[in-house]
Amino acid sequence: MKPPASLLLRCAALVLAFCAPFASAVGVGEGAPAFSLATSRGDTVTLDKLRGQVVYVDFWASWCGPCKRSFPWMNELTQRYGDKGFTIVAVNVDKKREDAERFLAQLPAQFTVVYDAAGTTPAAYAAKAMPSSYLIDRSGKIVMVEQGFRDEQKAAVETRIRDLLAAR
Repeated sequence: MKPPASLLLRCAALVLAFCAPFASAVGVGEGAPAFSLATSRGDTVTLDKLRGQVVYVDFWASWCGPCKRSFPWMNELTQRYGDKGFTIVAVNVDKKREDAERFLAQLPAQFTVVYDAAGTTPAAYAAKAMPSSYLIDRSGKIVMVEQGFRDEQKAAVETRIRDLLAAR
């Protein structure tokens, strides 16, 4: 079955919106771009207020197949490390909040979900795929970048999270 033209156009527009303003992705060793985004309850989440924690910023969309596999894993990470100084901020990029809400009704998040329909934050990070994830150390530096979600990378990411949490 062929995807609807509207879905293909949305995908192409998102790729262009994310990639056009930047020649290369934000990389390892660089400071993570600041953001201030709202949750569904209207609370504001800012990266600056998370300084001192290990933060996993994940850009996702309701139409993203790999995102459906990553959410249960991110819930597991939250259960294992959430009380140890680890935080996940999942940034939804859907244009319509209802699309994200339908996704979350099927795959509830046990971590923080914020919304950026304008795409400003993924553009600042130069996210090139869905999902795109950035592991940020306690000082605000990016230490790992993952484009897409691959099951074979989960152990390496989790090891890196444990190492960052152990470092003081």
